Amino acid sequence: MKLLKLRETQLAIMTVLLICLVGLRAPVFVSAASLGNLLTDSTLLIMLALAQMLVIMTRGIDLSVASNLALSGMLAAMLAAANPGLPLPLVVLAAMATGLALGLANGWMIGYLELPPIVVTLGTMSVYRGLVFVMSGGAWVNSHQMPANFIAFPLERLLGATHLVWIAALTVLAAWYLACHSRFGRDLYAIGNEPASARYVGIPIAKRLFWTYGISGLVAGLCGYLWVARYAVAYTEIAYGFEFTVIAACVIGGISIAGGSGTVAGALLGSLFLAVIGNALPVVKVSPFWQSALTGLVILTAVLINARGNKSAGRQILPLHLVKPTRSAA
Repeated sequence: MKLLKLRETQLAIMTVLLICLVGLRAPVFVSAASLGNLLTDSTLLIMLALAQMLVIMTRGIDLSVASNLALSGMLAAMLAAANPGLPLPLVVLAAMATGLALGLANGWMIGYLELPPIVVTLGTMSVYRGLVFVMSGGAWVNSHQMPANFIAFPLERLLGATHLVWIAALTVLAAWYLACHSRFGRDLYAIGNEPASARYVGIPIAKRLFWTYGISGLVAGLCGYLWVARYAVAYTEIAYGFEFTVIAACVIGGISIAGGSGTVAGALLGSLFLAVIGNALPVVKVSPFWQSALTGLVILTAVLINARGNKSAGRQILPLHLVKPTRSAA
């Protein structure tokens, strides 16, 4: 019974029920091929939501994640187009390094200069998006300009699953270890719950925030390459507005925007839920213009549920398995 009361369990049941209901209306939706495409479609959102989860846990937010993705993806596409013989791992590393640098810039201003996260990332969101246009001159990089292996890699299959699915799975495992079994993750929960107390017990808040936003940027950089390679095109409006979908996935997954609470399973299931909605609407012939309205309704419902849960259960403190006894000050 306790398991059924968990937000993650309820969200998983809702996702399965939604898939079944759409399947009754359009049986093709529950075919193996369709569900495989659904899983592949959700991978980039899952990866970005997991990184955003770490940021939100610290009472922060990263609004620049989609612009970071666009800039890193454009750089990867232009680099590959200009140097067709360049090994693919170097291109991917270049995209990840770009994303990491952009994320660390956010982290430095937020962690060390102590500027508000929403102000910093709102500003860098515009700066990074503008740099995409400056760097590309407004031109597109099309599929015929990109090397074949650059485009093929994300959708190539290993043991029946695409590389996108395997990369997302590794990201889930890394996020789970980081959040649940590392000192870094424990510190993020502590910072989100009580920043003053975290500082008092010696947690290096500035350093933790610096690298948390760096991780968000690193994941965005990797997703930048995967995005342009999968869709075989790079242009200035890549992933425009996608940052709000990422934040929505976190909120739906029960990650408190007040900080200090959230799980990897919640971010994963929230992303899958939004992916199901996005893929189901065209199948049941609902206008795509309704997708934003439905997503907004789901977000508001999730926020109301979160607020009600916080009032009834109180503020979440560190999970027991993450708490370690500390010496009291003499």
